[in-house]
Amino acid sequence: MDDGTELSLTIAQIVQRLKGSHLHSQIERQAKECLHQPEIKLESLKEDVRSFLKTSGWERKLQNAVYRELHVQLPPSHPAAPPEHLKEPLAYMRKAQASWEKRVLKSLNSMSTELEVPLARMRPAAEQRELASKWNEMGTDEPDLSRFRPVYAPKDFLEVLISLRNPNHDRSEDISARSHWGLIQVPLNVRDIPQLRQAYSELSLTTGQLGIDDHAHIHPDLFENDYVQIGKKVLEEQDSAAAQQYSRQGCPTGLRADLWALILNCTNQPQDVMHYEQLMAGVIQHDLLVDNLIYKDVKLTASNDDYYFVFEDFLYQVLLCFSRDTAVLDHFKYNSATPPKSYIQGKTGDEESAVVYPPNGVILFHGFSMYVAPLCFLYNEPSKLYSVFREMYIRYFFRLHAISSSPSGIVSLCLQFERLLQTHLPQLFYHLRQIGAQPLRIAFKWMVRAFSGYLSTDQLLLLWDRILGYDSLEVVAVLAASVFAFRAENLMEVTSLASAEAVLADLSTLKVMPLIQIFLFATAI
Repeated sequence: MDDGTELSLTIAQIVQRLKGSHLHSQIERQAKECLHQPEIKLESLKEDVRSFLKTSGWERKLQNAVYRELHVQLPPSHPAAPPEHLKEPLAYMRKAQASWEKRVLKSLNSMSTELEVPLARMRPAAEQRELASKWNEMGTDEPDLSRFRPVYAPKDFLEVLISLRNPNHDRSEDISARSHWGLIQVPLNVRDIPQLRQAYSELSLTTGQLGIDDHAHIHPDLFENDYVQIGKKVLEEQDSAAAQQYSRQGCPTGLRADLWALILNCTNQPQDVMHYEQLMAGVIQHDLLVDNLIYKDVKLTASNDDYYFVFEDFLYQVLLCFSRDTAVLDHFKYNSATPPKSYIQGKTGDEESAVVYPPNGVILFHGFSMYVAPLCFLYNEPSKLYSVFREMYIRYFFRLHAISSSPSGIVSLCLQFERLLQTHLPQLFYHLRQIGAQPLRIAFKWMVRAFSGYLSTDQLLLLWDRILGYDSLEVVAVLAASVFAFRAENLMEVTSLASAEAVLADLSTLKVMPLIQIFLFATAI
């Protein structure tokens, strides 16, 4: 397709999606109401209405909505391309993802059968009243979860990624044996350091950074004061694109919550609050088997974390509502995954009785609640926290547990991490491989959770600033490689996987931005 056709298709798709939105009806209503104003003239009606919408802020809201759609829609493709090609162009990736989904669903169904717990049931009236009364203090409840286990853990998923092979790829064509050092053996294009330097130029050693230049030994007047003023100006303008660009150098603590919400176009309108309350009502009415997995995951992860245990109630609320949110199903249009389906009781095998389960199409894995936990530091209003988390998930986090060829997908991130280490720290990579401590086996758990639960919260939020700023998870792979580079001297001394893991067990004292900057811009190439 030529550029003109591609642009026309993109515009048509966005117009179609926005037509059914609440924003569309609001703008339509405002346009009708403004016709009664004296400054609107019949002879220049179109220009006057457009001018009114611009000065009253509606044009900017529309721009932000369009900008959001550009981030969450399918990339432009040939009109004749089948839907599965739009989700994932590589057949062997689609096949691997489908096989993994079957395995996960089988595990969930087996748990339901073994424990004799239905996938879903209507709660009795007394139970509904009890849950509604303690909605804000669910953390005090101690249900017996000993029989429940996570459906899968990151290490199970890693084994699937390691086994991925492209049947059409002749590995004898590889330039060197170095390609075989790593665990990921699929031929995907990932960026090397010169390309990363170009793409992440705002992180260079000569550019001011929050996370580096706001430290005590540098006078705040030199960087932070001016930078905060610019941030306030960006918020005044309410421009999503400007907020995203600003976030590349980090968000000031006092402005971060509003900047992230602006980037993600999470406005928390009355209809968003109502949607959250409807989800909450759904949780109170119906009990799902996956609710137990949510309780279990929060108990195993966030409840034991020094930073996040205080947010236990928020995590239950957000994740229970998330599991019921059918609006999340929209992201499967561009996600290589397909929502799992189960059958209505007694109608197994009848395709007409198959329903998406859980209703949002997402089966939690061990550690999933850590995607939400850091956001609790930014938002104390449940509906706003929920909106931001959902948007973060459908833009970024879903890519960390789906098999795809996307540059931000977990397969590409693993490959990029291994390539960066092999290219720039070959002795370290070879040493760790020889002692049975493949670097990816250590780093995978960090990457699959975007480092949540491993870094201190202030450092994690600085990392997530850059994910939002660059609209990419690539920086997660770069940080993982940077950590190995930082601890390289100690790692060269280890003699086993256990001792390598011990060297890298505590990342809570690391400063993220200096590590990334030094690795990207001070590494010899």
